Amino acid sequence: MKVRKKEILRVLEESYPDARPELNFSNPYETLVAVMLSAQCTDKQVNKVTPAVFRDFPDVASMAAIDADTLYPYVKSCGFKSKSQNIVAACRMIMEKYDGQVPADMDKLTSLPGVGRKTANVVLATAFGQPAIAVDTHVFRVSNRLGLAEADNVLDTEMQLRRAIPKQDWSAAHHWLIFHGRRVCSARNPKCDACPLKDLCKDYHMRTHPQKENAHEPDALPL
Repeated sequence: MKVRKKEILRVLEESYPDARPELNFSNPYETLVAVMLSAQCTDKQVNKVTPAVFRDFPDVASMAAIDADTLYPYVKSCGFKSKSQNIVAACRMIMEKYDGQVPADMDKLTSLPGVGRKTANVVLATAFGQPAIAVDTHVFRVSNRLGLAEADNVLDTEMQLRRAIPKQDWSAAHHWLIFHGRRVCSARNPKCDACPLKDLCKDYHMRTHPQKENAHEPDALPL
């Protein structure tokens, strides 16, 4: 099982050597705002609205000084009005509790309005260079299909990935899995025939060998 997971990670790294964040940001504040906006919204759409947001509200202090109704017209194409409310409230809390500096700490980040573990992990990894695995819809789907995790919720998936993946690769693996999910292992109609991981994939093996009672067992897969 360990050998198979190691091989999966090797193939992912080889397949996506340029995997990186696809949101545009340049500092922890911009990272936090962009990731909060990206919930249930494409990175492409977020990147369309953030230049104006960061131009007119370039830091935590300027964002904390406005209200949600001022921010909402800038970001309404990214979805719910609650995003505007949470971003402004989070920046106000950062001003009040953290001297205007986005905290580089999981507990402090998740205490901010609208910030869950996924958002916090992305901020920690991309803004502060800390090893972290953010489990979004792509990471959840792909890691459980491949067999890197076997969980029915994002928290258990994150904890299992932290055990399955060497710590120094956590942040990179997050992006490998996202790239694979977007380009090959889509939610509907995954491109299994073109997938470089199909011979290692738990889900593919179970679907193509349904007659094997132990197909779900790790030792029924190659390697």
